[in-house]
Amino acid sequence: MALLGVNVDHVATIRQARGGTEPDPVAAAALAELAGADGITVHLREDRRHIQDRDVRLLRQTVQTRLNLEMAATDEMVAIALDILPDSVTLVPEKREELTTEGGLDVCLHRNLIRKQTELLRQGGISVSLFIDPDLEQVKAAHRVGADFIEIHTGSYCEAGNEDLRRRELEKIETALRAGRKLGLGVNAGHGLNYQNVGPVARMSGFHEFNIGHSIVSRAVLVGMDRAVRDMVALIR
Repeated sequence: MALLGVNVDHVATIRQARGGTEPDPVAAAALAELAGADGITVHLREDRRHIQDRDVRLLRQTVQTRLNLEMAATDEMVAIALDILPDSVTLVPEKREELTTEGGLDVCLHRNLIRKQTELLRQGGISVSLFIDPDLEQVKAAHRVGADFIEIHTGSYCEAGNEDLRRRELEKIETALRAGRKLGLGVNAGHGLNYQNVGPVARMSGFHEFNIGHSIVSRAVLVGMDRAVRDMVALIR
């Protein structure tokens, strides 16, 4: 049975729009856990556009399930992770100008850097996941650099404009899932998943966790965090 990790970044996005103190992503994380979330994810971006260092430190003290920190593979972020000690880190590509993460990490191209960062994090007792496109070469590279998990980027499936494209993207996701499992990697999935499109991915056997944020926070604005999380839990299980 797959787990649900709830990303509360966009609770912080709403807060930062006014530069105040509310809504608080730390409070949102607590409500998500009470509603059945199996973990909390936050992305500490280099430009601090939503989640702040204060949020991550407070979440480390308050999260009762598991805290997953998404971050770029930089020396600054690795140092922060080794100081705060989240349960897991997900290394993601990051560009200042993007609205959200636009694709998977190119582990093949940056294997030496990612291997170094992965080793440092694992030595600190932190589980490491790599956010990658559903590409067999990237899956193999993630295994070679010593990652514990991969998180398959589901954005292309979610953005597919017709049924044929969706089917092809689902096939890529399932192939990457099977390859990761065969290599002994834990396999997660995320990006763009919502209440309408998560079903076909959730029905695949072998996923460890789905990390979902924007659609849950969007629904929570209208119906509350408790209902939004419970609805997603029901869909993926």
